[in-house]
Amino acid sequence: MKILYSDGRVDECPEDILVDTIRHSASHIMAQAIKRLYPEAHFGFGPSTENGFYYDIDLGDAHISEDDFPAIEAEMRKICKENLKFETYALSHEEAKELLLGRGEHYKAEHVDDLDPEAPITFFQQGEYIDMCTGPHITYTKALKAFKLTAVSGAYWKNDANNKMLTRINGIAFPTKEELDEYERMIEEAKKRDHRRIGQEMELFMFADEGPGFPFWLPNGTKLKNALIDYWHEMMAKYNYDEVETPQILSRKLWETSGHWDHYKENMYTTVIDEEDYAVKPMNCPGACLIYKSRPRSYRDLPLKLAEAGLDHRHELRGALHGLFRVRAFTQDDGHIYVRPDQISDIVLETARLFDEYYHQFGFEYKVELSTRPDDSMGSDEDWERAENGLREALEKMGKDYILNEGDGAFYGPKIDFHLKDCLGRTWQCGTIQLDFQLPQNFELEYTGADGEKHRPIMIHRAGFGSFERFIGMLTENYAGKFPTWLAPCQVKVLPVSEKTRDYALEVGAALRAAGVRVKVDERDEKIGYKIREARGIDRVPYMLILGEKEAEGGYISVRDRTNETHEAQLDEFIAQITKEICERLG
Repeated sequence: MKILYSDGRVDECPEDILVDTIRHSASHIMAQAIKRLYPEAHFGFGPSTENGFYYDIDLGDAHISEDDFPAIEAEMRKICKENLKFETYALSHEEAKELLLGRGEHYKAEHVDDLDPEAPITFFQQGEYIDMCTGPHITYTKALKAFKLTAVSGAYWKNDANNKMLTRINGIAFPTKEELDEYERMIEEAKKRDHRRIGQEMELFMFADEGPGFPFWLPNGTKLKNALIDYWHEMMAKYNYDEVETPQILSRKLWETSGHWDHYKENMYTTVIDEEDYAVKPMNCPGACLIYKSRPRSYRDLPLKLAEAGLDHRHELRGALHGLFRVRAFTQDDGHIYVRPDQISDIVLETARLFDEYYHQFGFEYKVELSTRPDDSMGSDEDWERAENGLREALEKMGKDYILNEGDGAFYGPKIDFHLKDCLGRTWQCGTIQLDFQLPQNFELEYTGADGEKHRPIMIHRAGFGSFERFIGMLTENYAGKFPTWLAPCQVKVLPVSEKTRDYALEVGAALRAAGVRVKVDERDEKIGYKIREARGIDRVPYMLILGEKEAEGGYISVRDRTNETHEAQLDEFIAQITKEICERLG
């Protein structure tokens, strides 16, 4: 496919920008269609994104809902059929503002003032539609062959709540119809896997109007969460962490020292105790610093590895809340490691191996990103060079390819992020390893070196799951609620065929429970077919034991697994098999 660049050059489109170019062009064609249907519309920003494209629009008195999408898509197809040619030209700032204001595009005219005054401003035009843009774009509208509008929402102009709320229309586009069809299939599958729907069906968690964004863990969800936390405890012991627990509420003085009071206060819940300001902790790291500082430290004490499954609270905007993915209370699988500069590489390597073990347990592939020093960083050049080299060395020792994000680190240190891919090909940013020079300085943390002098440790923040809530939401969608046996809230459901086998079912259930298996006996007076459908479709249990008179008389069980295969077995054999599966966390 040939594309048009802003300098007027036409060339074959490189593969790495093909999808982005098509989506960017689709946003222009959508805007043209909307302008034809809603002549009073004025436009803000309309970029392509990793997940599609959007345009922010001031519709005046008009309103667009998803019911209007077919008409807009029909107009887009009409524009594609017209095969309008994309053309480009450049104007000075004054000429650009005159053109845009003359067309009533005051949002774009305002944006001109944000741009480099010395650089010309480029425009792309197809038919009657003109847009300020750097391109590139397809050369003719007919090249857009596969697109779909997907959502409508609100967005403040320039993402500033003091500005007007615009209408954001999202869409998706691909080079071929086959790719669009596959995307739509994936979206339908994702809807079936939505953790909010499955969480309700399986009675894992709930939310209430009395506490928006604060999850209630129901009995089934608590079993699931505890199983994941038990795994975390084992891994902390394996990797020689000391587990700690820090208070939920701490004095304003602490948060001033850490910097959160000045820079994060709007996201913190505060209270007054004994006429002094306190805050509910939004993160665990300042508490870990107090533990470090509680006694003198020597170079022999380092690395000091502290782990905390800490409950944190952050005030998220209500409109941003989304199931377990964005909540106001969550349990972070935190680790804070205090190291000497010469220990950075080894500790980062060990942490990366811990995460690799985590993700292998759940069958996730992942990619790694290394983010380096930003412009607004603190710390010496020597500190940054040593820290970045330590991260690189660790990744290279692991033999992991990584993406380098120059200048995208935190102001207090470089970081490594781990992005997981689920069964639908979606990516999730979960694990992170961050080096921090700032908090040790703020809290005046020290250790006595081998030279007898005082030195400042480097603090490493790390979380492998991100939070237990978010990770469980992700696992729920990845497994579609069919959790591995060791994680499943109910591992075995015992189904008596009739009242005659109820006592035998209770006996079997008791034996499984005594062996540490999470089991439920369905004693209801329902038909066995109904019980099976519910156990398989709602509870999503790994195993069903179907017990009729034949099984009760013979003293054995009929086992049905998730493949719907049924076989006969002795109860003690099944207990040995399932306890092995649970203990070894198979599947």
